[in-house]
Amino acid sequence: MKSYSYKTKGTCSREIDFETDGRTVHNVKFCGGCSGNTQGIEKLAEGMEIDKLIELLNGIDCNGRGTSCPDQLACALREVKNQAI
Repeated sequence: MKSYSYKTKGTCSREIDFETDGRTVHNVKFCGGCSGNTQGIEKLAEGMEIDKLIELLNGIDCNGRGTSCPDQLACALREVKNQAI
């Protein structure tokens, strides 16, 4: 299991920490953001496949910002996935 830390852009959350075994995501933790929403994302993401999470979360917008906390998690996972290729 490898740990990652992603600095978010354009959201209330400042950072997303998570672990992955290369296929699934574990221990997602948002630093900042809307507590209830980020806790929900953390629980729903646990054990999910990277590709499925990217598909589900990519492009979600928060108040016209062009991104959101879920979208930033998708960005982080895409970045990790591209580094592994």
